[in-house]
Amino acid sequence: MHILQLDSGLFPGQSVSRQLTADIVKRLQAQHQATLTHRDLVAEPIPHLDAAALTQDNALTNQLIDELKAADAIVIGAPMYNFTIPTQLKAWLDRIVKAGVTFKYTEQGPQGLLPGKTIYIASGRGGVYSKGEAAAMDHQESYLRTVLGFIGLNDIHLIRAEGVNMGDEPRQQALAAAAQDIAALS
Repeated sequence: MHILQLDSGLFPGQSVSRQLTADIVKRLQAQHQATLTHRDLVAEPIPHLDAAALTQDNALTNQLIDELKAADAIVIGAPMYNFTIPTQLKAWLDRIVKAGVTFKYTEQGPQGLLPGKTIYIASGRGGVYSKGEAAAMDHQESYLRTVLGFIGLNDIHLIRAEGVNMGDEPRQQALAAAAQDIAALS
C-alpha cells in the first residue's frame, strides 16, 4: 500500500488535523507496512490556479496528479477555516481535478477516472457543525465529498474532531472520539 498524506493546517505545532493525519498514517502503516508520500501544503504551498496552469501542460500539476494516482490511500488533513477548507488545500484540489485526466465528460454526465482508492479526511473544527443550526454553515465536508466524488474518489472515511476551541473538556472529548475512530480503521 502507498499512502499520500496532505496537511493544510496553518499551525503545525497545534493543528488538530495534522495530529489526526499523523495518527491515521501511523495506523495504516502498522496495518499494511505502507510507504508514504507526505505533502505539506503550508510549508510548500501550491500556487493558486491561473489560466496558464489550467490550459497548458504544467509540470507541477502533472506531479500532483502522478502522486495521487500512485496512492492507494489518501489521508487529507482538512481543518475548517471560515466554514470551508484552507486555500492551500483548495489550490491542490484545483490542480488535481483535470478534465481528461482525473475525470471526463460523457453523454451520461461526468465520470471520475480515479476509482479504487480509499480517502481518509481528518477534519478539525473549533465549533460543532455536524448537527444543529450550525450544520447549515458546513461547507467543508460537503465540498470535499463532492469534489473528490467527481473524480471517482467515493470511498471516504471521515475522522472528525469538532468543538476543539470550546474549552478543555470538549476538546479532550473530541480528540478521544477521533482517536477511537482511528483505532477502528481497518
